[in-house]
Amino acid sequence: MLEVKNLTFKVDENGVERSIVQDISFTVEDGEMLVITGPNGGGKSSLAKVLIGIEKADAGQIVLDGEDITEYDIDHRANAGVGFAFQQPPRFKGMTVERLLSLAAGKPLAECDCCELLSGVGLCANEYLKREIDGTLSGGEMKRLEIATVLAKPHKLCVFDEPEAGIDLWSFSMLVDQFEKIHSKKDQKLILISHQEKIIKMADRIMVIEDGKIRSIGSKEEMVPKLFGESSDCKCAGRK
Repeated sequence: MLEVKNLTFKVDENGVERSIVQDISFTVEDGEMLVITGPNGGGKSSLAKVLIGIEKADAGQIVLDGEDITEYDIDHRANAGVGFAFQQPPRFKGMTVERLLSLAAGKPLAECDCCELLSGVGLCANEYLKREIDGTLSGGEMKRLEIATVLAKPHKLCVFDEPEAGIDLWSFSMLVDQFEKIHSKKDQKLILISHQEKIIKMADRIMVIEDGKIRSIGSKEEMVPKLFGESSDCKCAGRK
């Protein structure tokens, strides 16, 4: 289980302290998918960065499967089983896609394994394995490669920050299939930050964050009618 207790994160803006994440508490059970949504600028991505260790919390506690990881940096959290896909993936000039996937997996990957990972995010292995992670790749290509790196290794907790950003419709459908496969195995805790209706409706639970606070949280059955004005088993629930 992931336990987030009274998490607070503040920034200094021109000498004025402002809370970006304010006293947030929630849990994610083993095998559960929690989708976090809400208005832009509400603190969703900042919460994700605190969870994976890019930013340090000013108060609160993060416990993963009984292990207090609050003081861990990003490397130690990765070793503890936390995976993360950035909203804006970094580029690594001189490193090939094949090498990046092997590093993400923590071991050399066979070409067939790399091919499977790339196919899962809508990329052709023959076109990408030897390409460098540099400025020649589009934002959408970078996003898909970033998600493939997370899928390259099992994690206790995976956090995906707006996986739909910069993705074409065909690739998006393939990503949804990947998330459904991961979720069906029930061996990883999943947090997806998204505005996309189809992803939101995949959730076990949905949390709405606004102004750095949890405005509402509940099961899909409870939250979908509030968010979309329809029942979760509506025939049009799969529409985008």
